[in-house]
Amino acid sequence: MPAPYHDASVFLANLDEDWRRHVEAIGPCLLLPKPARDPYEALVRAIAYQQLHAKAGDAILGRLRALFPAQAFPRPEQILATDVAQLRGCGFSASKITTLQGIAQATLDGIVPDYATARDMDDEALIERLVSLRGVGRWTVEMLLIYSLERPDVLPADDFGVREGYRRLKGLEAQPNRRQMIAIGQAWSPYRTVAAWYLWRVPK
Repeated sequence: MPAPYHDASVFLANLDEDWRRHVEAIGPCLLLPKPARDPYEALVRAIAYQQLHAKAGDAILGRLRALFPAQAFPRPEQILATDVAQLRGCGFSASKITTLQGIAQATLDGIVPDYATARDMDDEALIERLVSLRGVGRWTVEMLLIYSLERPDVLPADDFGVREGYRRLKGLEAQPNRRQMIAIGQAWSPYRTVAAWYLWRVPK
């Protein structure tokens, strides 16, 4: 039985010689979505990792979850009831705390949809709905689309790793800007999610 992203890897490897060498060097795509996570949890996790290395984000999330040992992940009403000093103690900045509280309130108000509702929305509709929240940008929602909703054709064109990966893949002097990245990425559809995964892994 082929790996879940086999067709995408073959498609990308057939684009040109640079892609072929890179896909062969990295091997099969090992993207691991977490479809059990609802949009609220996915957004909270994405905020924890914003502008931080993975280990720092892991540590912040670990401290947050330790405040609520009786369950797997704190619910919105618990975030809202948690003292700001405790959230600061987890490692969240003041602006991220405001964003977390806004996500929690928007979840209770129904602005952040539940999993079933989000699954039925198309990518752009969900992005438009959620970027209305303070501190939630397009990249944050794209991570939700990739890792929770398992959307196959998402290219985070603002992502530094994607743009830098493409620069290195092609030996360019400068990264493509957002508009250029979107245009270049059209050739990778309908597998832009897997293309992003490979670009995150282009060696320095």
